[in-house]
Amino acid sequence: MSNTTIIVGLDGSEAGARALAFAKDRARLISDARIVLCYVIEWSPFSFQTPEENEQRHKRREEELALAHERVIDPAVKAAEAEGFDVSGLVKHGDVAEILEDVAQKNRASQIVVGRLGARGIKERLFGGVTGRLVATASVPVTIIP
Repeated sequence: MSNTTIIVGLDGSEAGARALAFAKDRARLISDARIVLCYVIEWSPFSFQTPEENEQRHKRREEELALAHERVIDPAVKAAEAEGFDVSGLVKHGDVAEILEDVAQKNRASQIVVGRLGARGIKERLFGGVTGRLVATASVPVTIIP
């Protein structure tokens, strides 16, 4: 098992691809590093719906998980493994900053790497973006890739 773990937040964007490239560069320098790729689908359990809506929501949630694996995580893991990296991937639902921090703690990570994303409307202006919340709450260093 590797001594150093780097968590990479992926979202299918170019910024995420640059974050993964940065993490690979660091892993090469460290030589005994493991990379954990994490795709987080923003989801809140705090919505009030009918039982029928909740049933559909659960089905949609499972479809989103499968799609994220198929389109983003599995190809990235396969490509990184082909380059010789010790890599794994996961997809979760929830708050992106909270999930990445939780994954970092559970994996005893030394770093979280994410791509910088632009503001996405009034919600992020009021409550802060994912990267800002992550930097403010993370227990390990966070590297934000432009």
